[in-house]
Amino acid sequence: MTKAQRMIEENLKLVDAVCEILDARIPNASRNPDIDRLAAGKPRLIILNRIDLADPNITAQWRRYFEAQGIKILETDAKSGKGVNQFNQAVREVLKEKIEAYAAKGQANRPLKIMILGIPNVGKSTFINKVAKRKAAIAGDKPGVTRGKQWISIDQGLDLLDTPGILWPKFDSQEVGEMLAITNAIKADVLDKETLAANFMLRLCRLYPDAVKARYKFEPNLEMNGFELLEEAAKKRGFLISRGEYDIERMANTLLGEYHDGKLGRISLEKPE
Repeated sequence: MTKAQRMIEENLKLVDAVCEILDARIPNASRNPDIDRLAAGKPRLIILNRIDLADPNITAQWRRYFEAQGIKILETDAKSGKGVNQFNQAVREVLKEKIEAYAAKGQANRPLKIMILGIPNVGKSTFINKVAKRKAAIAGDKPGVTRGKQWISIDQGLDLLDTPGILWPKFDSQEVGEMLAITNAIKADVLDKETLAANFMLRLCRLYPDAVKARYKFEPNLEMNGFELLEEAAKKRGFLISRGEYDIERMANTLLGEYHDGKLGRISLEKPE
């Protein structure tokens, strides 16, 4: 992570703007707080990716939240390509003054250089491939696929600098770490998976009780703790180890897997403050 951060600092002087890709389900938790410092003074574009998995009403709240700070927002689902074709226009709006300055110098056709930043497994490489309309960046459904920087030229007069996903040395809270693990930004194995799933189930029952009821066929009771709710789901699924004992580990893996696959519906895990 230190090496990746150093590489980003060294290359910032080469780019016209910084584009930060966030997970629309956890825009705050998926935002590296160091990037504000690293990219200070550079025009910014924030992409809320995976909108297909996020609650659209909460995504709209996040859009208003960032726009109130003067930050340009683009909502995308890089996997299907939704919203990606608006990237070129969004970049040109962010860089309007710089483009005019280039034109005044007789450099109207100069390619715009954009650094693409984001935490691991936020869909950075998939997004770049959709923009480039070819397999220009290595993409994978796990953290840490991109290892080094890579310049990618786009037909629309854009040069994109793909960078490794960087996390920060210490999370602000256990909650942030859990949300990153739930959305697969970090490996869930680094935390106790049953505790992770129990806390996640409790969060779901508070925020989306109807989704829990529809998927796991029980009425959420907020007087129960996360492990009890997880056991209730295991009971409804028939995950029995022995008489009266249910397979909590299997239910934990099932819950996290089904959320990751979008089977619980469009669910966001945090709202703007």
